[in-house]
Order: sequence, then C-alpha cells, then structure tokens
Amino acid sequence: MWQVYLKELLELSRDRKTMFFVILLPIIIFPVLFGLMGLVMANVVHKAQSEEFRYVIVHQERAPEFAKRLSYHKNFKQIESELSSIEQLTQAIRRGDFEAAVIIPENFSDDPNGKAQSEFQLVYNDASQMDVLGAEFTKLFNKFRDELRDSKLHQLGLTADSAKSVLEPITLKTVSTAAERENLGEKIGGFIAYLLVPLCLVGCSYPAIDIGAGEKERGTLETLLICPVSRISLVLGKLFTVLTTGLLATLITVASFGGWGYVIGSLMGVDIVAEAMKMLGIADLLLILLLLLPLTTVLGSLLLSLSIYARSFKEAQNYIGPLSMIVIMPLMVALLPGVELTTVTALIPVTNIALCVKELVKGTMDMGLLTLVFGQMLVLAAVLVAFSVHWFQREKVLFR
Repeated sequence: MWQVYLKELLELSRDRKTMFFVILLPIIIFPVLFGLMGLVMANVVHKAQSEEFRYVIVHQERAPEFAKRLSYHKNFKQIESELSSIEQLTQAIRRGDFEAAVIIPENFSDDPNGKAQSEFQLVYNDASQMDVLGAEFTKLFNKFRDELRDSKLHQLGLTADSAKSVLEPITLKTVSTAAERENLGEKIGGFIAYLLVPLCLVGCSYPAIDIGAGEKERGTLETLLICPVSRISLVLGKLFTVLTTGLLATLITVASFGGWGYVIGSLMGVDIVAEAMKMLGIADLLLILLLLLPLTTVLGSLLLSLSIYARSFKEAQNYIGPLSMIVIMPLMVALLPGVELTTVTALIPVTNIALCVKELVKGTMDMGLLTLVFGQMLVLAAVLVAFSVHWFQREKVLFR
C-alpha cells in the first residue's frame, strides 16, 4: 500500500498540472483573485462616493437654509425644473433628467416659534445596493432637523440637558455577555469553513481524476492491476494520495491567506487578522485540522469512486461538477442566521463540520457535540472507503 502511495505521489509531483492546482494556485492565484476583487470593490465604492447627483428642489423658498446647505454639498448639484408633482418627478427621474427631487411641504417653517410638524419628501431610485445618495441626504437632513429642534427648544426655555430629559426620559443600555472572540467568531467563523471545505474538494479533485480515469486513458491501469499487490492496497494507496493532496492544498492556502492577510493588514493598518489569530489557540487550530481529516476522507472516497467509474478524464470531470454543488449547499445552510450546532445539525454531513469550525473560532465548542460530529464523520468516511474498495474490485467498473 505504501509503495503504491509513494509511487502515486512521485507521479503527481512530476505533473505540472498537479503542482499548479495543489501548490501554485493556493499560494499565488487565490490571493491575487481576492486582491483584484478587493481593488474592484474599492474603486466602485470610491466612484459611488465621488459621484455627483443632480436634484430638483420644490418650494425651496420655504426652507432657504436647508436649500443652501444642500447646494453646498459636494455630492449634489441643483438643476432647475418646473415639475412639482410626485408623478411628474418620478417619470423625470426614470428618464434620467436628474437623480433626485426634494419636496418641501407647504406647512414648513424654520421659525423657532412654529408648532406644526412638517414632512419632507425625497424622491429617488433607492434600488442600488450602494445607496450613497440616500445616505448623504439623510445625514444632511438629520443635522438640519436636530439644529432646528434645538432652536425651537431654546425658544421654549429648555436647555440641552432638560430637553433631553423630556424627549428621552428613559434610555436602555445593553450589556453583552458575549466575549470579543465570540462576536468575531460569529461574524467570520462560518466563512472560514466556507473557504476550507471547497479547498479540500479542489485539492482532492484533480489527483483523484488523474489516478483513476487518467490511468484508464493512459492504459497504465492494467499494468498496475497485474502487480503482486492486493486490490485493497491499491485503492488505499491511491486514496491516501488524494487525502494528502487535499490536506496539503488546504494547509498551503490557509497559510497563504494568513500571510497575505497579515502583510496587507499591516500595510493598511487593519489588524483584524492579527486579532483573529491571537484569539485562536493551537488546540483550536489542531481541532479544525482534525475535523478536516474525516471530511477530506469522505470527499476523497467519493471523488476516487467517481473517477474509477468514469471512462475518461472528461467524463470524470462531468461527474465531479454536480458533486461540488452538493458540497456547497450544506455549507450555505451553515451560514444562515439562527442555524446552530445541535444534536440534529451535528448529524448533517458537511454542515456539521462548518458549524464546528464556527464554534471553535467563537470559543464556545461543546466537546460532546464535537465528539458526535467527529464520530459521525468517521463512520461515514469508513463506509465510503469500503464502498471505494468494493468499487475498485469490480471488473465491469474498472473496464467500462
């Protein structure tokens, strides 16, 4: 078995595609891709924040101070229009004549002695995910409203402190019992698993295809089968090769992201990566890696079985595509709000691993549930390894 294992590793190390997918891709390509995505997002945000929005203000003579502040804002440019109704303004915005319209009500007065409550109206398209227009207008409007309120309260003879006691006679302050690590783990724990599990799958995929369907195409499978080695030793040697590459790709990628994240965080003054690493102990990292072992065994057994069944390299790739979706869906379940690690979710493959990683990052891991998850994944891995061995012993599967 170990001779087969070393032989497969040696052949894979000589294959440039393997070196690319297992080593080069995690070290360089993934960080570069995420860096480019970050750069694109930064440019989009910068462009949105520096964009100038054309607006129309209806009845600006009723609020000259507000109109003046709006015209001085760097993101807003006033244009003239005779339109006044909401329907007309809406149609003009849809045509692209301008981006927003502000309607000052008839009963508005900035006189501190005024007693009536007024309602301003902002007409614009708020479907954008980056609602810079609405955010900037709301900020300006709130400041104007607060100053007007303070002015009216002053006319009534109320100071700032007494006004606060009238407007907000009672306040509520919440004291969270969650530690800083728990808060951080709740935010990023699920995404760590969302990164690790697909990496295990990617690290296993190409070697599994190559040492199964690839050997069929090269015609070397028959030569391997006539060697004085049992079928069980052959399939276990190949399986251990797949596990090695899967775990190696995951470890390299995690180290690469950690290193690049630390460097980028240090250069940009963002220390969230350093804070996250300080909170995680060596025992937590070892437990995460220990959880990845049965998971990688499960994925490797499935991939190797599909590869052995396939007639060609291309057919094996077609089988593995749907498998990726089957793996991703349970990970998405683990990211849903309110989904926690319980006795029920601990029995759902892949989802349980993601939830365990999240709990380990939070520092709130229940060792009983961890044992249940690990035991369940070990049983599933043993079943799939046995199925892979059985699959490899069937002549009609090997020589389809």
